[in-house]
Amino acid sequence: MSQAPAIDIPPADPHAERPPTGPAVLAGHVTALRLFDLAYAIDLGQAEFLWAQQARQGTRSKFTSTPPKAVDFGDPPLGLVLPSMTLVLQEDGRAITVDVLVAARLYAFGVVTLALQVPAEGLSWAGFTKRVNAVDNAVGTQAGTDVWHGLLDALRQPIEAALTRPNRSELVEDYLVATVHLFAENVLASSLGREIDLVPLLSGEDLKLADAARADLLRRRFSYYIDDLVVLTWDRAFIYEPRRETDVADVIEVANAQFLQMRYYDELLDAELPRMYDLVEEATRRLSLGPRRFAGLARRLYTLVAEVTELTEKVDNALQVTEDVYLARVYAAALDLFRVKAVSSAVDRKLAIIRDTYAALYDEAASSRAGLMEGAVVVLILVEIVLALFGRH
Repeated sequence: MSQAPAIDIPPADPHAERPPTGPAVLAGHVTALRLFDLAYAIDLGQAEFLWAQQARQGTRSKFTSTPPKAVDFGDPPLGLVLPSMTLVLQEDGRAITVDVLVAARLYAFGVVTLALQVPAEGLSWAGFTKRVNAVDNAVGTQAGTDVWHGLLDALRQPIEAALTRPNRSELVEDYLVATVHLFAENVLASSLGREIDLVPLLSGEDLKLADAARADLLRRRFSYYIDDLVVLTWDRAFIYEPRRETDVADVIEVANAQFLQMRYYDELLDAELPRMYDLVEEATRRLSLGPRRFAGLARRLYTLVAEVTELTEKVDNALQVTEDVYLARVYAAALDLFRVKAVSSAVDRKLAIIRDTYAALYDEAASSRAGLMEGAVVVLILVEIVLALFGRH
């Protein structure tokens, strides 16, 4: 039997685009979020008044579909509308210009969210995925663009008077939300992520991921109706919402804002603890001023603990979801994914160290004060004895 000639099969190109799967997206958008720590606190009522003086629109946030009794904003954030802008995106090696809606949201605990909403309509599923990645490349963490700081400066100036102890912290958070409202055909939530591949959109990767990585990426998925879906990842989310409700996107943003603020206080306390140890050592070495050397430092630590505790409580109570079980599950998953509880626990541990140090310093100051009083009593007794002895002569 003659042997069939060998056929050379070229190896598959790992960078080659896989055949597009999934229906076309008729209505949707991509929202890029960047969150900044703007100040120690923001007076939202005053900020709303100052913004209105500029003849601009601002409203206190509320959920679009969830009943008010089912959720509770500790202090509802203030939503502000900024002038729209254009953005240049790179898709398939060509530059396209899109009109972008710009908005901001202020939180009482000092965080501001800037949001760029990029339209994504009339695109194939592969085209929609490319639009998501193009937005990330244009304004994401690695983009190196000044668009965010320009928007932040334009926002900060009119509301400056409403900021309590404004800061210029470089700590930021970025998040990307891809939202579809309408497909070209009826789509069930069960098919998204299975028949329709969400992984390239959620990962931003062109190469095929391992099965374990794919499963982990799709692990946090939630649906309430058969035709809605939210999938959460560390830096991106996909939302399929045919009723155009925004509640899920809102709770994801709140969780990001809480994470940013907890990170800020965690880093603040990281910097404060070594400084505190140095000050305690210095105060212990000093032989002058008696209890004052401890009392002054104790007051400073008490003030720090009081301020951080007050603000962290506001962060923790920024949103309470009570009766909406679905929204509560999404919110809890976002808090867990963003490690809000873990960072909050780290802040609590560092506050406990400072409280213990404050208590020790207070006790030391009290002991020093008592020692001085005892010394003074002894001196007075000696003076009386000396006077009595000399009085006899």
